[in-house]
Amino acid sequence: MNPLIGLTGGIGSGKSTVAKLFADLGARIVDTDLISHQLTQTGGTAIAAIRAAFGDNFIDAQGALDRAKMRELAFADSDAKRRLQDILHPLILAQAKALASAPSDAPYTLIVVPLLFESTRYRDWLHRVIVVDCPEQQQIERTMQRSHLSEAAVRAIMAQQMDRQQRLQLANDIILNGSDMDSLRAQVNKLHESLINR
Repeated sequence: MNPLIGLTGGIGSGKSTVAKLFADLGARIVDTDLISHQLTQTGGTAIAAIRAAFGDNFIDAQGALDRAKMRELAFADSDAKRRLQDILHPLILAQAKALASAPSDAPYTLIVVPLLFESTRYRDWLHRVIVVDCPEQQQIERTMQRSHLSEAAVRAIMAQQMDRQQRLQLANDIILNGSDMDSLRAQVNKLHESLINR
């Protein structure tokens, strides 16, 4: 069976960059963020349930989820956030499992899950978990630059994620993304070798 490896890390840690480096080495990537976007785009499987739960106000003119409006609500209202997660998370997991179980020549499948440890749904399914880590100040700066959010907004997101030290303690493998691309690539190459030889 194709080994299933989780890849996670705090916001702005560089999960997407690391996943791409693994993909370049031949790993199959299943990205739960991408699945979530597909479920909530125009014609997405989750749209009807979101409309029923939250109303037309949260669906844009194209028939997709209004992400900005939903993000605002989810931050202000933990019950609304839970209701959205109850709709999306089972659909995301089912889709991830379907993609991961398809035949593949890849030596292993990397399942990218931003809130892997915060959710209990993935732990029993994955064989190992890699955590991408960097200093918190770098997380903040990268996310501000990428997502055009204020520092306060980024800190609020980080406060809802697992504490960095806890995440590192739960990791089977850690990739440090606080330096340059050469260092990052070297770590990925080394871990890739270890995974295919295990």
